[in-house]
Amino acid sequence: MNIPVTAALRRLSARGAGWVGDDRGSASGWAIGTMAVGLLMAALLFDGGAAMTAKADAWSTAQQAARAGADQLDLAVLRTTGEVLIDPAAAESAAADWLAQAGVTGTVSATVEQVSVTVTVTEATVLLSAVGITSYDLSATATAEAIQT
Repeated sequence: MNIPVTAALRRLSARGAGWVGDDRGSASGWAIGTMAVGLLMAALLFDGGAAMTAKADAWSTAQQAARAGADQLDLAVLRTTGEVLIDPAAAESAAADWLAQAGVTGTVSATVEQVSVTVTVTEATVLLSAVGITSYDLSATATAEAIQT
């Protein structure tokens, strides 16, 4: 008995064999899942790159503020002994002024030998906010010393 192929397929499908037309829509689920993973990866790359840039900027600002503080020498000691020492009060004030001019917050500590500045910034995310991560906190620390040239 010769049954055309299409008729045989219809019979199998009607009996519940299930191999014809059974996988409709499965590619849609796979595509949606793959697209969601791809978008999440793109968000991580984009916002991760922005975080690295913000960290570098914070570190640069901390370095500049520390250098500004280290420039504040104790002139009385320098003139009498020739020794290069930092004036801690003036150094902390100069570094704090630098941070204020840069528009960032941070902490400053100074001794007669070095000035240490820690800058703290909060950066908003662009793409990761779609999954609930709206911002991240970053900090960078730099230290500068007064040297005799």
